[in-house]
Amino acid sequence: MADATERSTEPGNSHRTRSACRTGPVPPEPGLWRTRRRDPRARGWCRLSWCVCTAGRRGRRVLLTNARVSGTSEATIRQRLLDAGVAYPLILDGQWICDTIATRQRLRTFVPRVYGLGDLSQILDERAYTQAQYLLSYLREELATFVVTDAYRRAAQAVQQHGFVLLLGEPAVGKSVIAATLAMTALDAWGCLTVNAHDAAGLVRHWNPNEPNQFFWIDDAFGAVRHEPQLTDSWSRHMRQVMTAVHGGAKIVLTSRDYIYRDARQHLKEYAYPLLHEQQVVVDVAQLPLGERRQILYNHISLGDQPTEVRGKMKPHLEEAAAQNPFHPEVARRLGRQAFTRHLKPGKHGITDFMRRPTAFLRDLYTELGPDEKAALALTYQSGECLPAPLALDAAQQDVIIRLGSSPAGIDRALNALTGTFLRFSSSPGNETTTGWSFRHPTLQEGFAELLAANPNLLGIFLSGLPLEEMLTKLDCGSENQHGTLVKVPPTLYHFVTKRLQELEPRKRKDHWEDFLWCNFFTSRCSDAFLKQYTETDPNFVPNMMNFGIYLGSDRKPEVLARLHQAGLIREDEHEEILQTLTEYAVSAPDAGWVDTPHWDIILSAEEREGILKEVRKELLSPTSALLSDWSSNRYGNREITPEEYYAPLRESLETYRDSLADQPEIAEEFSRLLARMEELIEDEKSEADEEQESKSRPNTPSADHIPTNQANPAATYHRSVFDDIDDS
Repeated sequence: MADATERSTEPGNSHRTRSACRTGPVPPEPGLWRTRRRDPRARGWCRLSWCVCTAGRRGRRVLLTNARVSGTSEATIRQRLLDAGVAYPLILDGQWICDTIATRQRLRTFVPRVYGLGDLSQILDERAYTQAQYLLSYLREELATFVVTDAYRRAAQAVQQHGFVLLLGEPAVGKSVIAATLAMTALDAWGCLTVNAHDAAGLVRHWNPNEPNQFFWIDDAFGAVRHEPQLTDSWSRHMRQVMTAVHGGAKIVLTSRDYIYRDARQHLKEYAYPLLHEQQVVVDVAQLPLGERRQILYNHISLGDQPTEVRGKMKPHLEEAAAQNPFHPEVARRLGRQAFTRHLKPGKHGITDFMRRPTAFLRDLYTELGPDEKAALALTYQSGECLPAPLALDAAQQDVIIRLGSSPAGIDRALNALTGTFLRFSSSPGNETTTGWSFRHPTLQEGFAELLAANPNLLGIFLSGLPLEEMLTKLDCGSENQHGTLVKVPPTLYHFVTKRLQELEPRKRKDHWEDFLWCNFFTSRCSDAFLKQYTETDPNFVPNMMNFGIYLGSDRKPEVLARLHQAGLIREDEHEEILQTLTEYAVSAPDAGWVDTPHWDIILSAEEREGILKEVRKELLSPTSALLSDWSSNRYGNREITPEEYYAPLRESLETYRDSLADQPEIAEEFSRLLARMEELIEDEKSEADEEQESKSRPNTPSADHIPTNQANPAATYHRSVFDDIDDS
């Protein structure tokens, strides 16, 4: 048997030397060693095993290997160690390693890569494994390259201690991988039933109050590449149930890009749900120490598919690549894949530029793709969340294929070829029974959008097949200072978008979701020129927006009116009608949402605001006001909710009016007295079950007191470069 042993790249070793395995009287040095064993029946190395030689008291050695060790092999190894001078040899094989992993959940929590070494059926019960099949298939590659960072440790602690964590960070910094690894940990360490929900409604739908030990993972909770207000609105409406689930024992992990959350947080009322404010774990590239960056880059390149000679050319420049700002783990993964580096020059400038400017490389890469690949990506992008399988091409999709010079057979081949690099084959978001193709990462989707926007002819073809929801979420018609824009439409195509929207719109929107998307598009994604063109071609647009209702602080139609007012597109008679409707709601509801909402500040002048407040004082503070008696009478049909919940909107409005009139103490005091009478009314209507839900306590979660949070960064122990053996074959 011929053996060769080299020093491992694992933590704890300060040297990286290669030597022949000694069989003489001198035992190997202490440390972690990687051994390649030659199979006499085949050429080259065919087995890679790991062994640990530890130096204790004189004459004691331990040998570990993940290979299977038969009785004959153990006897042979033991005899050779005895011949080498080891007095008490101990051989531990792969089965011992798997047993150790299976019986020590904390080891698996903080070294998640070991999940791949054992039989997962030993860890997960059948029910949880069935729910997590898609999750495990997605995690297989991620776990192989995962590096335990400080952000992961803090996230694990937050989930254990509080049941909730919000992972924030820039694009491609590893938020989703941390969340996915926490989901794997939840399956194993905490025995949770894991649900990969796609939005707040999905979480509430799957939440089972009778099964408190559930783990929910929601990736891109407020939008994938830019803020999607309809998702935030859903979280706001379901937040009471979400926090009830947390207090009942469920564990929840959300991820979001930082700039998206900054737009979303103003709609979430953090003051009402302190966990949203207190339990954020911010994944910031500045929080990735250099040692962690090196290890991440090393893992992705060593486990990628780059040829040995390419890795050899990269090696002198990888230290500098790891030090680049910004540093994105997702970009490091692409550097290790041939599909993303086919035109990369593996020199200093090429590698560092690739790390700093991944979007430019993606654009160039997409440009070089063949017609079949471009058409496959265009269909995936056009489909929205998921291109369903098997393919059932409609007329618009057929047109895209023909114009891009492809064919159905070519599309089928290209989809298979692109899966694993650009695309992922998985379940459709919100519909686990439907599978299909989607972009592997949002930044890949953004890069393809740049290709579309750079070619007006291609963009026109693409727009012709977009359904309403995709047009409202993927297009930008001249807005400024927007993050995560997918496709910017040039002014020359405004008429085309206007025509398509009028064909799809306006009077056939069937639900709150589509209405929300519609209003948000005109509020935040349109220039003055586009709005002017659209209002001129659709005379019903402004009247439809004027048909707003109560909940003046959250209805999106007044936001559109404010945007149109800024563009000078609201006539005087229309403004008077808006003012009249607002005054009616402010008094009759009463609804004070207009007082501290920015878009109403745009619509109303100071004199108009004072006029509305005057009407509010006149009607609500009148001795003959029937406000409280009317609310009490109307509660007859709302007995299923508590008095506090029923009167909460009224309390909020009265408090807002009182605070807005703080410069007039006498009037503010009258509102305080009205609030006091309302509180007395609430006390009279309380039932004995009011406090039942609040008394529910969450089951105890495992203590995190002894979780190592300040472990030394493994990469920091190296005295030589972690990339020394990156080009070993």
